[in-house]
Amino acid sequence: MAVYTVHAPPLTARAAALEPERFVFVRDAFSLSALVFGALWMLRHRMWLVLLGYLILAAALSILLRLAGSAGAGVAAWALLSLLIGFEAPTLRRFTLARRGYRTVGLVVGDDLDLAERRFFDAWVHKEAKAGSDPFDSWGQKGAATGAPSAPAHGPDVLGLFPEPGAAR
Repeated sequence: MAVYTVHAPPLTARAAALEPERFVFVRDAFSLSALVFGALWMLRHRMWLVLLGYLILAAALSILLRLAGSAGAGVAAWALLSLLIGFEAPTLRRFTLARRGYRTVGLVVGDDLDLAERRFFDAWVHKEAKAGSDPFDSWGQKGAATGAPSAPAHGPDVLGLFPEPGAAR
């Protein structure tokens, strides 16, 4: 099962309500495409500031390796940089989304993106019908402001092995 963070776009003047089709789901896992393609992956996700930092780091690494003159160290350094990008890809995407004004509205678990979206929007509609207003009011604005993922308050629909919080005692 994969864990996804859900990011809601900022409200604009022409869109007075949240637009579910603009929500972004970021899978919290190693990214093989970021490992292999690096800069192209960053371009695909329009991560301009991250790409600029990557290019500066790559240029500095290239200069340093030229001065060192070791071919084996060069291959190892580039492999480690690519591995770092692969592991940190979800964090880099969340950073970019936060800079664009997206707020983290929740976490969802699913086998694939379709199931995760279905679970999230089912909970969203259920919460909206109960509250009658913004379904994210009780989903923790503190988490959205700090960039940390927030989860819905415990209610009758608790995920896990026990039907209610504290039932394991």
